[in-house]
Amino acid sequence: MKDIHQLLERIQIKPKNLSLYELALTHSSFNADANTKHHDYERLEYMGDAVLGFVVADLIFNVHMDMDQGLMSKLRSHLVQSKSLANYARKIELYDYIITGHSIDHNTIIESNKILEDVFEALVGAIYLDQGIKKVYSYIKWIFYNDIKFFDFDSLTDYKTRLQEEMQSEYRDSVTYRLISEEGPAHDKKFETMVYFNGEALAKGVGKTKKASEQDAAKNALKKKAL
Repeated sequence: MKDIHQLLERIQIKPKNLSLYELALTHSSFNADANTKHHDYERLEYMGDAVLGFVVADLIFNVHMDMDQGLMSKLRSHLVQSKSLANYARKIELYDYIITGHSIDHNTIIESNKILEDVFEALVGAIYLDQGIKKVYSYIKWIFYNDIKFFDFDSLTDYKTRLQEEMQSEYRDSVTYRLISEEGPAHDKKFETMVYFNGEALAKGVGKTKKASEQDAAKNALKKKAL
């Protein structure tokens, strides 16, 4: 495990109360080895979750001035979901600083979205309690800003569901998808899919997975339908 001061230096934090950060990085499994109770990140995780949700919402609101409530909520939910927070934790190599008991090895920490998400939130809670709202806001903005500003909003839209709903609002039949080609090596596949309705081809889609090509086909069909 690396020295916590290296982490704090990386994220530009000069701690007033170092024990808060040590607690934020302590997994509950440590209690069994140390014969302690509630000496872990769970309470700080609770605080960090609330602060993170507020700051991310505020950033989205101010960066995307014309975005409606529904899309803002979808974007916030996507950014603060377990997998996303775990990946942010991996970017700052948070796994190298987490204190655990002997029952959990380092590889388990690296691979666990749940542990990394919890510690990421606990660290946010510690920064808030130690440094105040301005500093934690700055830290969260540093982590999230580019992903908020340049987010691919197509990834939030289920075009297949939209197309199905629109077609069934006019007709009773369902749309179908057929893979028409697959090429490229295993690590870099390209799939082409055609979407049909009542045997008529509506549009073609391309993607790196079958599901992605189906979404692209549905998206293109919706574009044609809107013309």
